[in-house]
This record gives sequence, structure tokens and C-alpha cells, in this order.
Amino acid sequence: MLIMETIAKIRRRHLVNGESISAIARSLNLSRNTVKKYINTSDEPGYQRQRQHKPQLGPFLDILDKWLEHDQCLPKPRRRSSRRLFEGLQNEGYHGAYDSIQRHVKIYKASRNPSKLSQAFVPLSFAPGDVGQFDWSYEHVVLGGVSQTIKLAHFRLAYSRQMFVIAYPRETQEMVLDAHVKAFAFFGGVPHQMIYDNLKTVVQTVFAGKSRRFNGRFMTLAVSTDVKMTHMPM
Repeated sequence: MLIMETIAKIRRRHLVNGESISAIARSLNLSRNTVKKYINTSDEPGYQRQRQHKPQLGPFLDILDKWLEHDQCLPKPRRRSSRRLFEGLQNEGYHGAYDSIQRHVKIYKASRNPSKLSQAFVPLSFAPGDVGQFDWSYEHVVLGGVSQTIKLAHFRLAYSRQMFVIAYPRETQEMVLDAHVKAFAFFGGVPHQMIYDNLKTVVQTVFAGKSRRFNGRFMTLAVSTDVKMTHMPM
């Protein structure tokens, strides 16, 4: 589970700056599958849009649906992909985004297979002071005329969405502990539960299932602040 700042950074670097999935994965110390997952995710975790507005696509929906209906009568190898349908609509004057086409095609195909429409999800709901999230991100800065990579410790309260961010030269356990002390002082209290994502400075050993052995020094911090720790694997 990634914090929204990291997800936004992944999408911005790929969709705006044109960076490859592999380059982003190396830079942020993430797996390629994780980067790919959040590039293809347009909404926040735990949130599902009830209605997708289509101001650009609206006038072209009849054409698109006719093409899709026609393709259903063809063998699969001859059916047009979402990309080809997008290019065809561009020739018809469509100036909207490819994502809108891809989303509509997915919904259309699912409507032909009702089993794909059955999706279950658990909405995220938190009480005030209940849960906080922590994660690191890489940032490139210029210090004294020298380009360097620093680490940013990100904290976010799940209920209020209030944030605290602090920069460090490296990701060591001393800096993890220091970041927590400063964050809790900034928030004026300690959440009942903290969520972590694949941090070696927090989790010492990963067992089968949900069983984890947390780092001893980090457990000391948790006990002293009466925080329940949860590890969220990627």
C-alpha cells in the first residue's frame, strides 16, 4: 500500500515526463508490477467513482458502440484493440483522452459477460486518531551545486489526511526513529495504529501469511508510544 504522494509521483513521472516503468521502479525502490499497477489506477485506494462523466467522448459514443458491436461478430484476432479504436475516433474528430476509450471498452466487454461486473470492495473508513501511514520516497535535489538523492519520510493521518514530511540524507533506523518522534510532536499525539509498507528498518523477518517479526529497536518505540504496527506487503 503506497501513500498518495508516491502514487501521484509515479503517475506524473510516467504520464507527464515519459519515464519508463523500469526507471521509475529502480528510482523509487519498487517492483515493476507495483509501478505498473498504480500507473493504471486513476482513483484513490478505497474509492470507486459512482459515475464516470464523458464530456469529450459523449458525441462519439454511438460510433464507438457500433464499432464494438461489429467487432463482436468477428474472430478475436480481427477485433480492434482499445488503441486502434482510439486512433479511429481521432480520425473522426475525437480530441479526448485514450483512458476514456479504454475505460468504456472495458465496461462494454464486461456488460457482455455479467460475471465480470460482480466486484467486491471494502471502503476505507477511519476514526479520528485511529490510523497513520508512513513511507519513504526518493527525491533528487541540488545541494551546493551537486545533484544528490535524498529520502523523504512521509506521514499521513488517515482520517484528517493531515501530512508531515521531513528530509534525510539516507534511510537508516536512527533516521526512521527520529522521523517518528518529530512527526508525533508535529501532530500533537500518536495514532492508535501505524501502517508500514515493506520497510526493512521496521520488519526484520517476513513469515508465511501475515506473521511478521518486527525490529527490536522499533518495537521499543511502538511500546513506549503504545502504537499497534501493521505491515502492508506490496
